[in-house]
Amino acid sequence: MKKKKYIGQLISVKFKDRKTPIYGYVVDYNDDWTLMKSNPVDYVIDGYIIFRNKNIEGFRRDTDEKWREKVISLKGLQCTEKDIIPLIDLETILKYLTDNFSVFQVYLKSETACYLGRHKSINKKELIMDDLSPKGIWKGKMKFRTDSISEIEFDTDYINSLKLVSKAKSKNK
Repeated sequence: MKKKKYIGQLISVKFKDRKTPIYGYVVDYNDDWTLMKSNPVDYVIDGYIIFRNKNIEGFRRDTDEKWREKVISLKGLQCTEKDIIPLIDLETILKYLTDNFSVFQVYLKSETACYLGRHKSINKKELIMDDLSPKGIWKGKMKFRTDSISEIEFDTDYINSLKLVSKAKSKNK
């Protein structure tokens, strides 16, 4: 995507290394990253996704995307300026997400495995994050190569549900 004309519009993005396309409203993008309000199925908005642009095979805005956008807009769920986050670099993105949303989910080069947590530290080569298990338990630290991170999700129903479980567990201790 080279033109800012897609900001505020629903598109689908196909990736070289992913079987299924991603649907969503384009909130913002730069040369390296794209931020979308996620439309995982039908007329549902569920959080946000940030992905690296380097693996994009193509994107489209056809009849299906326009119809989804029309229905979602009627529900009042389209993107606004408050959805914008800083896409300066990976470190800035992850620090912002930790400070403002507390938990995010990263996908590495596969769309089948993801990891939940919060930013602990980062340098050019390595991200260290506190690991949140699928049961809402903080389980220590995890390390990832920064160049292997392809997608980041946040503010989804799944993530927000685990945050609630985690808070409830810490209150009961």
